[in-house]
Amino acid sequence: MNRREFVQNTAVAGLATQILPFSIYGRNAPSEKVIIGLIGTQSRGSWLAGLFSKLPGAEVGYICDVEDGAIANGLKAVEKAGQKRKPTVIKDLRKLLEQKDLDAVAIATPDHWHAPAAILACSAGKHVYVEKPCGHNPQEGEWLLEAARKHKRIVQMGSQRRSWPTLQEAHKAIRDGAIGKPYFARAWYYNNRKSIGNGKPIAVPATLDWNLWQGPAPRKGYQDNVVPYNWHWFWNWGTGEACNNGTHEIDCCRWLMGLDFPTKITSSGGRYAYTTDDWQTPDTQVASFEFGNKATITWEGLSCQGYGPEKSGRGFTIYGDKGVLSAPESGPAYQILDLGGKLIKDVQNDEPANAATNTISAGGERLDAYHLTNFLESVRGTAKPNADIAEGHKSVLLCHLANISQRTGSILHTDPTNGHILQDKEAMKLWSREYEKGWKPVV
Repeated sequence: MNRREFVQNTAVAGLATQILPFSIYGRNAPSEKVIIGLIGTQSRGSWLAGLFSKLPGAEVGYICDVEDGAIANGLKAVEKAGQKRKPTVIKDLRKLLEQKDLDAVAIATPDHWHAPAAILACSAGKHVYVEKPCGHNPQEGEWLLEAARKHKRIVQMGSQRRSWPTLQEAHKAIRDGAIGKPYFARAWYYNNRKSIGNGKPIAVPATLDWNLWQGPAPRKGYQDNVVPYNWHWFWNWGTGEACNNGTHEIDCCRWLMGLDFPTKITSSGGRYAYTTDDWQTPDTQVASFEFGNKATITWEGLSCQGYGPEKSGRGFTIYGDKGVLSAPESGPAYQILDLGGKLIKDVQNDEPANAATNTISAGGERLDAYHLTNFLESVRGTAKPNADIAEGHKSVLLCHLANISQRTGSILHTDPTNGHILQDKEAMKLWSREYEKGWKPVV
């Protein structure tokens, strides 16, 4: 059996395995390496390139980006990590996916490319690590789940906290009844972002393939305040703070509380901090997700106000009928208190999460390594993904529904079996999107 067959066959078998305990740096890696292509290496992607390069049994064989500076960032990260092989540079991800020795891709592009790139990768027989959100809209999440199952590929979403040992411990504590029945959660994300101003139409830089950058999104003219980061706040490419950062805390709440699809969603807020710039998504948003008569999760997102609850920029608190679990900064530390506020358990950690303002890694190298290692072991067939696309889609869907409620001003009622919007034609128009001709994803 050759290396390619080994990785493909063990991964398919691994879909039925149980999650195995492992040490990040202690396991002896198999002789066969998992060859990875990094798609999108502007910031988070270059961080992933460097980290994958350090992990046993992995090798970054390819760097794929449409901007010369981002490519340089990715190559530098791999070199700094000490990998002997210099990655091959391929700008067009469609050409990347034709490479025979490529086993998996890690996708850290702008949001509008996440699902289309991942679906193409699944169709090409590659496993996928895709950063949140797993789609630009709800339909893309469903398509990606369908593609993963159809092509029998591992698809792990970048919900890194599901692999952090202390939050896995917190999950078990709640399942074991530490706070009784969990019925309410409050999650938050606060940052101190500045105005993006009013963009000026300028010539596309010679270092950027603007057409390929836009890919599946309907074409827009180039202006000077979109690339490399502010695309997050334009609906044509981004998904706002709800999907950008809310995904993490909302996912933690849904995971720890054992919830699936919601029944009712509301959202309020707007663009309040700066009112004359090009920013389209809310900078202030309060969303509520009801799960029948079981529980409610709320999320507060303030993009332009850095002073958050419990003096932390991000985090969540889960309330039960016998106690409370509090996780400022979303872990790795957490506390359990009784109904009177008496401290019952105080879990500290020597791997503190970074501040909410860090746009590259909220957890740092060692905490991120847990999640990437889980992905690699899933590809090898020795573990199950901690954030399989089926779970990733459920959490990202909540964020999309919050945005749809916000944009339409509607209270959304949804099917608890799949999250589909019920009896609201205007809201359903935002379930999917228009695609540039020839770029619509095909499962």
